[in-house]
Amino acid sequence: MTTPDHRADYLGADRLSAPGGEPVLVVDAAKWRRPRAPIQTVVIGVDRDGAMPAVVADDFDMLVTAAVGAPRPWVSLGSFSQVDELADAVRALPLAATIAAQLLRLTQKMPLADALTVESFAYSSLLGGAEFARWLAAAKIDDGPPTPAEPVAVARDGDRLTLTLNDPTNHNAMTAAMRDALYEALANALDDPSVPTVLLQGAGKCFSTGGDLPEFGTARDLAEAHMVRTLHSCARALDALGDRGAVRLHGACIGSGIEVAAAAHHRVAAPDAWFQLPELGMGLIPGAGGTATVARAIGRHRTLWMLVSGKRVGATQALDWGLVHQIEGGA
Repeated sequence: MTTPDHRADYLGADRLSAPGGEPVLVVDAAKWRRPRAPIQTVVIGVDRDGAMPAVVADDFDMLVTAAVGAPRPWVSLGSFSQVDELADAVRALPLAATIAAQLLRLTQKMPLADALTVESFAYSSLLGGAEFARWLAAAKIDDGPPTPAEPVAVARDGDRLTLTLNDPTNHNAMTAAMRDALYEALANALDDPSVPTVLLQGAGKCFSTGGDLPEFGTARDLAEAHMVRTLHSCARALDALGDRGAVRLHGACIGSGIEVAAAAHHRVAAPDAWFQLPELGMGLIPGAGGTATVARAIGRHRTLWMLVSGKRVGATQALDWGLVHQIEGGA
């Protein structure tokens, strides 16, 4: 663990970065103060005693504690071996990890639409990076089943619209065709003069396992991909519905399967729902809005923990953190 007198001047700050070879610092949360120099390293503040000392949250990218049921922005760890795992995960993919931390810092106070645009810029840059290229070269991805003719089913009952992700054979993986169909349905709801309410749900065993793996890395023009991604942002459209928009989440909600849903103003989970942000392991960050939507629900420190750890968050923990508002059958 870094000593409390660790300092960095402007020239020395170069080493506290991915290019400088030190992309992560594990520090004593009670004693660490962020230097004035512009360091890029991911700073993990640790409270091994479970005392949850008063800290300046802006000094850290992640805060972990031995205390049980710790309040935001802390993450309660069952074992401090996880701290080494977090640090190792950053060292394994230092560019994606530090860009994720920078992005979360930068966008936390931005309007959602602006934060989504900035996320897309960063996502496109990582799509062109070496870390993603290595993952893609090593991945063995089979072609998935064909996309159904109606990837999003639309049903109307009076002034209530139900939109159902409708590819259960492929676990409602978010293909480009499904994204475009969902955006079209949400845009129609926003334009509808009858001002309908909208419920978004998934067919089959889960809500969505996120982006369709066979489509990863297929974009040849990353600038155009950014423009399409932001033009058809389902997260932005779902947020624009305000109190009229709700989601029902069940089973696996992975990657874009929670990134988009987290933009809804009403989020209900089935008891079997679980949530995961696995993109960092691919050398990427969320690209469907997660650094903005999930971070607004649970805070940037916990969002970075989800990204770096890749761990699943169950429905009860999601409710405690604010990722969902209600569990079915509960209050």
